[in-house]
Amino acid sequence: MSTMSAALLLFLPFLLSLFGRAAMPKLLCLVASLIAALLALKFYFAIVPWIAGMAIAMVSVYAACRQRAMSR
Repeated sequence: MSTMSAALLLFLPFLLSLFGRAAMPKLLCLVASLIAALLALKFYFAIVPWIAGMAIAMVSVYAACRQRAMSR
């Protein structure tokens, strides 16, 4: 895996959280992505912070989509 694709994969939770509206999930996903990047010496070390960041990002995006749908 190339370095750029690994960085994109590790920062995917943060990039996904940018579609949400709240600031706190963005910050939490950024921290989770940074921790995953720092622990990525072995790929399996980065799994737990990456999954936590993805969970936070998915909830944030779901809430934003739901709020947009209810406002219509």
